[in-house]
Amino acid sequence: MTSIDVAGLAARLRDVSYLADRGLATALACAVAMRRPLLLEGDAGVGKTDAARAIARVYDASLVRLQCYEGLDLYAAAYDWNYAKQLLAIRSAEAAGDRAADLYGEDFLLRRPLLAALGAEKENGAVLLIDEIDRADDEFEAYLLEYLADFAMTIPEFGRIAAAHPPIVILTSNRTRDLHDALKRRCFYYWIGHPTVEREIEIIRMRLPSVSEDLARDVAGAVAILRDSGLRKAPGIAEALDWTQTLDALGARRLERRFVDDSLGTVVKYPEDIETARAVAKTFVQ
Repeated sequence: MTSIDVAGLAARLRDVSYLADRGLATALACAVAMRRPLLLEGDAGVGKTDAARAIARVYDASLVRLQCYEGLDLYAAAYDWNYAKQLLAIRSAEAAGDRAADLYGEDFLLRRPLLAALGAEKENGAVLLIDEIDRADDEFEAYLLEYLADFAMTIPEFGRIAAAHPPIVILTSNRTRDLHDALKRRCFYYWIGHPTVEREIEIIRMRLPSVSEDLARDVAGAVAILRDSGLRKAPGIAEALDWTQTLDALGARRLERRFVDDSLGTVVKYPEDIETARAVAKTFVQ
């Protein structure tokens, strides 16, 4: 196996406006090179999903996203049959006096995300994002063990389908529940924490280049204070970017009290958090 170029991948991620620290870039590079799933955990809004999008852009790959939720089953996640099309085929055959076509052939197969991700025509041709796996049920998590081990699935009516080129797989979790150790063993793991103030300034300036450096610095400092203020939902990078963009649209060049009062709903999302934010705003407003 060729050596893993962590610095090169970090530079390519930067080129698509995703700033990864050394640890995250290493985890992503290893996952791609060794074809192992990568589990990214962290608070909401720290850039887990954006990491998968960025990897897809770096490799010019198709992004196949499976959004997990309670009650997710194989028919929604892996495959299903086009029953309406099957019924039409039966009726057409009956009307013509012919024998119906194979109702469980390729023409009637609906490829949901897990199956679709097996169809990449080239290496690094697909990135499979299994988003918020912690919201799915234990049964679905158990199914993933077999899928991630072989990058294949067996459809009883159709047969076994295996990937010629396994997808790059990134799972994300907000840690609303603990995942099973068996799933974690199959994955590389990286925890994405909130960035430092300096890194957040760099992220804001990269994503919103028209924003002044003073405003970016003010917002990054204010968000860091809010994260340490005992909020019900600490703001992530996504909220910091939303807040900066809103302030810029309002004409702010620095973080002033009047702009804070008008725009807090873009950075905190609960009534009690807004009151807390207003109380601590005096520590960071002009």
